[in-house]
Amino acid sequence: MRVARFKIGDVVKHRVFPFRGVVYDVDPVFNNTEEWLAAIPEEVRPHKNQPFYHLLAENDQTTYVAYVSEQNLLPDDTGKPCRHPMVPELFEGPQQGSYRLKAQRAN
Repeated sequence: MRVARFKIGDVVKHRVFPFRGVVYDVDPVFNNTEEWLAAIPEEVRPHKNQPFYHLLAENDQTTYVAYVSEQNLLPDDTGKPCRHPMVPELFEGPQQGSYRLKAQRAN
């Protein structure tokens, strides 16, 4: 198992598809269903033994949640804030291209 390249709060973009997002969770290795993995065409299917990232994602049309392998992510260098509606609920920022988790309040 290797160390994840990206951390929670980093803004990343997909290597192939036109979307970007904020990392809100990291799985050290694949942790989704076999059906999810099998739905990806074999020629571009990522291997399981790498970090996978949960993203608050966006493209030109919409916002959504994505699950992406490390091999398919690059740092996003646009410097633009992400517009996903969950970003301000979970994070502060951005500052220097990444977000910081908000402090959790005890009830």
